Amino acid sequence: MRIDVFTIFPALVDDYLGASLIGKARLRGLLDLRVHDLRSAATDPHRSVDDAPFGGGAGMVLAPEPVFGAVELVQPPRPLYLLAPTGRRLDQTLARELAAGEGFSLLCGRYEGVDQRVVEHLVDGELSIGDYVLAGGEAAAIVVVEAVGRLVPGVMGNEASAAAESFSHGLLEEPQYTRPADFRGWAVPDVLRSGDHGRIARWRHAAALARTQASRPDLIEHRGGLSDDEVRVLQEHGYPVPSPGDALPSSATRREPSPHGAADEERDAP
Repeated sequence: MRIDVFTIFPALVDDYLGASLIGKARLRGLLDLRVHDLRSAATDPHRSVDDAPFGGGAGMVLAPEPVFGAVELVQPPRPLYLLAPTGRRLDQTLARELAAGEGFSLLCGRYEGVDQRVVEHLVDGELSIGDYVLAGGEAAAIVVVEAVGRLVPGVMGNEASAAAESFSHGLLEEPQYTRPADFRGWAVPDVLRSGDHGRIARWRHAAALARTQASRPDLIEHRGGLSDDEVRVLQEHGYPVPSPGDALPSSATRREPSPHGAADEERDAP
């Protein structure tokens, strides 16, 4: 898969994408990531890419000429997305859609925004990573590349990891444990050491349901609520089950359930 990123800070983006899982995928040829400097198409001696907004106002605006010039010089893979708060929100579904294609490109905004003619006549759409303001699109571009790149076949190594992680089935991932089995008096749930893969799978499903219900009840609601089997599996493992008509907990009052089951919630802290 080829992904191109256009930015005024190419080193910032390139250094991050050269590390860890994504960096290894680049070296192995699984991901063709190309980072381009928007200043390369600037025509003035100072390599300017911004100018004051028409009509006045604070800040500067990315000018159309260097942006169009940089993109047209490279002819990157399409679609080309502008990273902006007005765009479609990035989620796991969108990440999988992008990973299923042959490639795409990202344009990082800066300053007070990008000339509207870039939006109307150059890019194919807009992407957002959330309802907050960043100094520029570079951090957002890194988020998009990592979210999508790790889903490209072969990048993660263990393909089962992507299938079992948070949001893959509309749920958060269950709690994870490693050695030692007992740390400062906090023991790993016995079921995970039982060797019974059927019981382990059922516990993991219950723990994922309970964690999602406690921390992201909106995801449960989006799935149409709990099925009868999901209610049974929660009850089987001692997790609380909301009664019909119960209000969803607010973010201020949510508490993640104990992964050992409801009985642990009455236990004194060690």
